[in-house]
Amino acid sequence: MEIISEKHLEKTSIKYVGKGAEFAIIYFKNIILTILTLGLYYPWAKVEILKYHYQSTALDNSRFSFNGTGKEVFRGFIKVYIILISLYGFLFYSMQTQNEVLMFSAIGIFYLFLLLVVPFAIHGAVRYRSSRSSWRGIHFKYLGDRVEFFWLYIKGVLLTLVTIGIYGAWFQVDIRKYIFSHLRFGNLSFDFRGDGGRLFWINLKMILLMYPTLGIYSFWYYKNLWKFYAENTTITQDGKTINFKLKVEAGDVFELVVVNFFLILFTLGIATPWVAVRTLKFFFRFLKIEGEFNTDTIQQTEYDDYDDAAGDDALDFFDIDLL
Repeated sequence: MEIISEKHLEKTSIKYVGKGAEFAIIYFKNIILTILTLGLYYPWAKVEILKYHYQSTALDNSRFSFNGTGKEVFRGFIKVYIILISLYGFLFYSMQTQNEVLMFSAIGIFYLFLLLVVPFAIHGAVRYRSSRSSWRGIHFKYLGDRVEFFWLYIKGVLLTLVTIGIYGAWFQVDIRKYIFSHLRFGNLSFDFRGDGGRLFWINLKMILLMYPTLGIYSFWYYKNLWKFYAENTTITQDGKTINFKLKVEAGDVFELVVVNFFLILFTLGIATPWVAVRTLKFFFRFLKIEGEFNTDTIQQTEYDDYDDAAGDDALDFFDIDLL
């Protein structure tokens, strides 16, 4: 029995097997086509990049798949930009009229929209990405409620403003907890058990030590931050909890950041795709799965066929990373 257990534990691993040269071809082709089409090719470029990274990520030597299409992302792209162009148009028109009431109304509507649309965008993006992500034909699913998430987000924004940013750490943790607690992968469930106070302390130490150490402490900061997010994420399988361990040290972070910096600097940005692949390999090299995780018993449950990528496109516009 011990031999079988050891084999299974050795088999249960997650790794990234992408190659810089392969990704570079996709990366530069997408840049050229996006420029030639005045940006219209962007949705297909985005999907191609996601497909490559998913297919280069393996759990127990089986690759993940991203099943979204450029057409789906393009439809979301059009929705988002029609709304944004309309808002910018109204803002521009109000300024041309020189009517102060109209101008202040337009500015208020514009910023109110930006505030209110973000929670809907996050919710929609998580639901779309989940429904289009799979492994061995088993899909992820997001069960969050849009209205419930909206009020959680608004509460977090207001408390962060009232506390002059102090509540921001708890706000980030609340958002992550909500998303993960409503995320499923077949018959597996996820959770995030991080504490806002711990995240606040990690950020506070960075503020206090960044300048006295001339930035050197930043390597410890990123190590602590990445470990906080990784090691507080859990999976539940058949009532058992599976944890992640990020076995990274500050020296490893230093090597990643410094080498990436010089690669970008000395190649005038040409090394960007190699840096992207190198960074993903870095995280998966140090990320370990702990606990008895039997991938052979993962089974598909109810599938959510959600094809609205507008939220995902909106997050791109706001430059917000999805988790």
